[in-house]
Formats: sequence, structure tokens, C-alpha cells
Amino acid sequence: MAKCTAADTPPPKSSFAPQKTGSGFKLGWAVLFLTPLFLGLASGTAAQTRSITDEAGRRLTIPETVDKVICSGSGCLRLLTYLGAQDRIVAVDGIEVRGSPIDVRPYAIANQQFREYPIFGEFRGRDNPELIAALNPQPQVIFKTLSGQTHSLDILQKKTGIAVIALSGTSLDHDRNKLYATLRFMADILGAQRRCEDVITYIENTIQDLQKRTENSPAHTSYLGGLGHSGPHGIQSTAPWYPPFAYLGLPNVAATGTGNNPPAYLNIAKEQLIVWDPQFIFIDLSTLRLGSTGNALEQLSNDPALRGLGALKNNNIYGLFPSNSYNQNIEVVLANCYFIGKTVFPESFSDIEPFQKAEEIATFFNGGPAFEQMNQTLGNIGFSQIKVR
Repeated sequence: MAKCTAADTPPPKSSFAPQKTGSGFKLGWAVLFLTPLFLGLASGTAAQTRSITDEAGRRLTIPETVDKVICSGSGCLRLLTYLGAQDRIVAVDGIEVRGSPIDVRPYAIANQQFREYPIFGEFRGRDNPELIAALNPQPQVIFKTLSGQTHSLDILQKKTGIAVIALSGTSLDHDRNKLYATLRFMADILGAQRRCEDVITYIENTIQDLQKRTENSPAHTSYLGGLGHSGPHGIQSTAPWYPPFAYLGLPNVAATGTGNNPPAYLNIAKEQLIVWDPQFIFIDLSTLRLGSTGNALEQLSNDPALRGLGALKNNNIYGLFPSNSYNQNIEVVLANCYFIGKTVFPESFSDIEPFQKAEEIATFFNGGPAFEQMNQTLGNIGFSQIKVR
């Protein structure tokens, strides 16, 4: 009798084999297709969603787990980087690839890989729905910093079919809790709560350190000039509430008459600066983007009306790294605090080397240093006394 081998053994008859009847396949074949779906639902592998309310008050449905995003608008990708979630982007806006002639964004300097991503639109939130639709992989959500009316968020969401999440807190203004609320909101969506609390704790500890160092120090009137906002400006551009002055207890002459809810930016009359005559003048070096005419240093050098300023006569003019570049550089604001403190209160900051401290701060926020490169871009006058001719 011939031996039966595995090859000779007929396969068992499947109860799910397609068996044609007058009305089509039998039920068993349909069960074959449906069973994996039910198994997926039972095991929790099917896509899960949840509802959130964004910072514009819009109710949205998003995936339970978010690991693919894009960030639109000024400061948005910076916040994602602070949360250590920059590896979740699938595309960037144009400024991240092309940069700018004087690029002073530490989050981008420390993350050169941003330049290799596809572009989904232009900077300041000018998104291209067609480019977004062509992305592969697709983002699960679009984070977008608020810059105007919310109807643009709904239009972008309708055109792309992707939830557009509005964010509102991007800076260390006089109510930094707005920033913390935005970071916590993003972190909850991304599952980055631990890193978020580390960032908030770091900021708070830094502010406490600054306040402790200067709590019994004498007052020295100070002025910030050349502050950039939506582009470069000259000596008359300032901030009535400037975080470094506030944390260090320095009287800010520009705060005069602005009340308890001061504007973020102020352009003063040149004559007013002469009247105030601050002891120290700090220059936000974003002013150098104006070129050789019109920047704050050129004004101090060539405007006869400013020659009588006491800070100019006493060589108390100092260069700071730009606080704002595509929204606020929070790590720069904190680093500037230590340089200003070292300048005005040297004994209280004797243990601080400003550049070393700045790179420490930048590395914590962005994963890498940035100040040396920025200083080269700015002609090596950051954190220095500037001798105005």
C-alpha cells in the first residue's frame, strides 16, 4: 500500500470556502471578512477619538493618540520643540527651510533637520491646503497659533479635513500663566505632560533664582531699545513690561504711565527717551536687520539729540540677543536676564558666565546650543558693552 505524504494529503475543507448559491456567497465568507474587524475592536486597536475644546473655544474631535502633526503660525513649532515633540512633525512652513538673513531662532538652530522636511505653506500661518492634502504621511492634527479671527481656522479645517487646534499663549508676558496653559494643553494632546511640567518648573525656578539674587539690590533705571516685533525697529521700539527688568527688579522707564495691563510693544518719541535719561540702555540686536541706516546703534551714534544721554556718556550701552524672532524666544529672554543681572549687579551674579548659562538654557529647551552661532550672525556683539562712536 502506497504511503500517504503531506503533499498527497488533501487540505481540510474550510467552512469559509466560497460556495456559490443562487443568491451569492454563503454567510461563512462574509464572516471571514468581518472577524478581523471585530477582533480589532475587541483588542482596542481600532482608531480611537476624543473631544477637546481648543483655546479659541472650538469643540474638536481628534485621535486619542497623536504622533503626526504640523505647526502653523509664529511660535508654534517653537512650543512643540520645548515639549520635546519636534520629531512628530511631518512638514514645516517656509521659514524653517529657507531661514532668514539674520536667523536668531534657537529652536531652529538646534534642530537643523527642520530644513529637510516638506513645506506645507508660508510663514505667519499662510497655509496651503493643497500642499497639506498631498503630505504623506498625513498629519493627524494641525496646531495653529492665533493671529486674528478664528474663521480662518474653520476654513482650513474644512478644506483639509484635519482638526485645526488653536493656541493662544506663546510668550512670557506679564501673565505667564497663559503660556503655561497653552503648553499644558498641547502636552495633554501629545502625551507629553511630564516634559511640560519640567519646562514650567525650569522657568519658575529660573525666575526665583533671579529674584533671590537681586531682592536687596539698589534700583537702576533701564531702557530696552530696538525691540523687534513683526520686523526690525530702531531705538524708539520698546516694551513697557520687559520680563528681564521685571524679574530683576529694575525700574523700566518705558513702563511710566502704562498701567496694570501694559501693551506688549511701544514706540516712544525720541524726546521722551531724553527726558527719561535711563542709567542703562540695552539694545535688542534684531535692530541690525535694518542695515546701516535706521538701526538703534546707528541712531545713538549719529543723532545729535541723543548724544546727551547719560548711558551714552557713561558707556552703559549693551547688546542683547533678540527677544522676538517669529514670536518670542523664551530661552533668549531668560538668558538675557542673566547677562543684564551680571551687568547691573556684578556681585550678585559673580558665579555666572553669561554665554555658558545661555547655552545651558538653550540646550534644555531645544536639545542643543545656539548662542555662539547667533552671536556670529550678529557680528559678535551679543552680551557685550557697545562703544558707540
